[in-house]
Formats: sequence, C-alpha cells, structure tokens
Amino acid sequence: MIDSTGWSTLISKERNPSKCSKTSKESQVANWGISQIRRWTLYKTVIERMLSHGSSAWCVNPTFKMKRKLSSIQRPFLLHISGAYRTTPKGALLSILGIPPLHMQLQFEARFTSIYRLKIPLPPIITDTQPHDLDMKATGWSTHPSEHVKPDQISFEDGEAYIDRKDIRNIFTDGSKTEHGVVVAFCVLTNDICTYQWSAKLNDSNTIFQAELTALHEAVIYASHLPNHNTSKIHVDNRASIMSSSNSKSTNETARKIFKILLSNPRIKVSWVKAHAGNIGNERADQLAKDATQHGKPYSHTKLPKPHIKGLLRKRMLEEWQTLWNNGDTDRKIYNIMPSS
Repeated sequence: MIDSTGWSTLISKERNPSKCSKTSKESQVANWGISQIRRWTLYKTVIERMLSHGSSAWCVNPTFKMKRKLSSIQRPFLLHISGAYRTTPKGALLSILGIPPLHMQLQFEARFTSIYRLKIPLPPIITDTQPHDLDMKATGWSTHPSEHVKPDQISFEDGEAYIDRKDIRNIFTDGSKTEHGVVVAFCVLTNDICTYQWSAKLNDSNTIFQAELTALHEAVIYASHLPNHNTSKIHVDNRASIMSSSNSKSTNETARKIFKILLSNPRIKVSWVKAHAGNIGNERADQLAKDATQHGKPYSHTKLPKPHIKGLLRKRMLEEWQTLWNNGDTDRKIYNIMPSS
C-alpha cells in the first residue's frame, strides 16, 4: 500500500518528465529538417549552377521578360531558405539572405564566361580589362611529351650546400605580396658579394604565385645569357613555382616559358632553399623585393589573374543591385531599415 507521500512522489514524476526525456524531445525538434545554412549552400552550389549553364548564350543582356521569369523561379527557393511567410516581399528576402537577384547572378556568370573563356571583350562601361590582359590557362602541349628536364636540374632539397662552391654561380629569387604592392627580385652572389641584382613591381592584383614565377623566369633568362662554362644554380624559396616550372604539362604560360629555357640549357639548375633561415643570398633577395615596393620599376609582362576579373565583375553586379534597390518602388519599409542590399 502506498502512503500519501508515495502518491505525491508519483504524481510529481508524471507532471515533470525526466531530464533525459526533455532533452530527447528538444533535440528532435532542434534537428528537424535541413538547417538554413545548408539550404543556402544547396541553392548556391546546385540550383544556381544548373541555371547558369550556358548563360553566356542567353543572359549577357537579359530582357525584361527573362528577368520576370527568373524572378518567379528564384522566389520559392528564397522562401524555403529563409522560412519566411509567402507574403514576404522578394526584395526583403534578397537583402536579408544576401543573395543577388537571379538575373544579375546569371548575368555575372555570362560576363565572366564571355571575357575569360570565350575571349569576347565586354563594353567599357562594365570593365576596361581586355581578354588579352588576363592570365589564361594554356592549352595543348608546350613541348613534345618525351622531352623532360634532366633529373639533376631540379632539386627540392635545401640547396644551401652548393652556395660555397666556386664553380657554381648562385642566383637567389624572391617574390612577395604585401599591403604596399606585389614585387619581384633576384640577385647574383659571388663569394658572398652581390654582383648583379634586378627588381620590379607588378600590378597590385597579381598573386604571390605569379610573383614567384616571374622572379624565376627573369632569373632563368639572365642565366641563359651567361657564358656556358659555368653552372648556374637558381635558389627559390617557393616549392610550387619549381614544381610548375618543371612540369611539361603545366597550363601556366610563364611556367611553360621557364620549362623551355631549362630544357635548352641543361647547365641551369633550380633548387629550393629554406626561406628566412639566415641564408645571405635569400635574405638579400628578400630585401631587394622589399625595396622594390618603393623604387621598383613597373613590370607589365605578367598578366592579370582570374580572381581580378571576377572581382571586378562581382563589384559591378553589386553596384547594379544596389542601384536597383535604391530606385525600387516596392519594399520601401524594408529599404528604410536595410538601405544596403
């Protein structure tokens, strides 16, 4: 028989479920469905990719009817991503989620494909950059598949051991990118004395990889014009540039040029050297590169990278989106709260 105390204990248990049971129910509710960030990711990586296929053929200059159609396609996805009511204005959904209007996104993709892949110039009002200004992937074979640089021409081991040899001309390269600009340099050391040096300043949009390749390219050109009786050892502190330059299948134009010079000049060797390890030549090249930010000559032979044109076109798209948001006739209440799209 249960006394009054026992009954009160049972009743309290019924009214207050166990902590474990509460946690289980809460976790079921919290984990139900796909999270918003995953819905957003699916839209950007799947839906937009599918719709942008072939957009360069039909969405460079979309008509009003096309914009309306694309808007009606995009709206259900925005509602599902945000979880908002069906009556929510589309402009508000776009601004809150940070997703551009679909016709603008597809137009951005079409413009990029036109200038970068199809090599069709865009109107000056969009960008002054021309297709020939861009660093595009090289196609085809640079040399015959059977031709390779000699095994002793490329070394990924620290080449510091060769620096003291009198029969080897040591050349040190460096490329860097800082808030002051993109610079390249190389110097020639003989008995710890700098006998020749070169430096230049690239476009601020160029990448560090382009800078390293440019420095190596100029050093290889310099070494190829030296007398043949001495071996030239070029010390590079960037492994990626060495790997690209020694690969006959590289799609980088500068790397292909380096490969051809190495192929025809077996006495030129390229070796990796550890950066900032107290090596006199490497430190000298690094200092030359730093000085080039102030006194380096402009170097225009290195073309602009792919991210440069993408950034310009994306900036243009965002400006057009902001103009559309500023001049719109609807969603003004939301605009007063969020004036920036």
